[in-house]
Amino acid sequence: MKIAAGKKLPLWASVALNMLIALVAVALVQGFLVKAYRIPSGSMEPTLQGSAGDGDRILVNRLAYTGSEPHSGDIVVFTRPESWQSESAAAHGGGIAELARSFGDVTGIGTSNEQFLVKRVIATGGQTISCCGQDGKLRIDGQPLDEPYIFEDLPFEAGSIDCQTTPRSLRCVPAFTVPEGELVVLGDHRSVSVDSVIACRSLTAVAGDCIRTIKSSAVVGQVAARFWPLDRAGGVG
Repeated sequence: MKIAAGKKLPLWASVALNMLIALVAVALVQGFLVKAYRIPSGSMEPTLQGSAGDGDRILVNRLAYTGSEPHSGDIVVFTRPESWQSESAAAHGGGIAELARSFGDVTGIGTSNEQFLVKRVIATGGQTISCCGQDGKLRIDGQPLDEPYIFEDLPFEAGSIDCQTTPRSLRCVPAFTVPEGELVVLGDHRSVSVDSVIACRSLTAVAGDCIRTIKSSAVVGQVAARFWPLDRAGGVG
């Protein structure tokens, strides 16, 4: 007995089905493997370029810390804690904008209601961070940290403007031991970054009470590469 072949889908239905399949595939990739982000601010310059209107596009490896935690020096994207102010104006508005953010929440594509930041991990659970010695360098467990990536650091000059002078250097950070499961994260553009030590940069900061951390569990993943603009595409140091 001959079985009749199934009817061929109309062109519009075939195109719609293929688009749906592609959309689901992209959503799965961004939700579980690799997600694309735009750098919205200049807090990680010159490593990552950003601005309110445009910025580098990066790919984040969501599997980088499966079974492990971030290491010092890693550049990571993390969910912005509610207590942290945003570095750029949050998108508002209803209608299509709200639908787009809701779509991003579900699929991992485009904008979302959740806000994210990108910073460099400086210290992890159990490590003690402090600044500065006479060399003006940040210290981890008492050892000076080599940071060639820093851009426009805050002024520091031993004997002139340091941690003992009045006024003191805003680069100074009191000794702080990071709790287990938490991270201290800083921007490479050290003087403008809204990060773990932003409160320490105030002349009225209280010693030992100005450092804030993020939970390791808040990390989305490690920045793996830059894919836009094309002339800067490639790995991120």
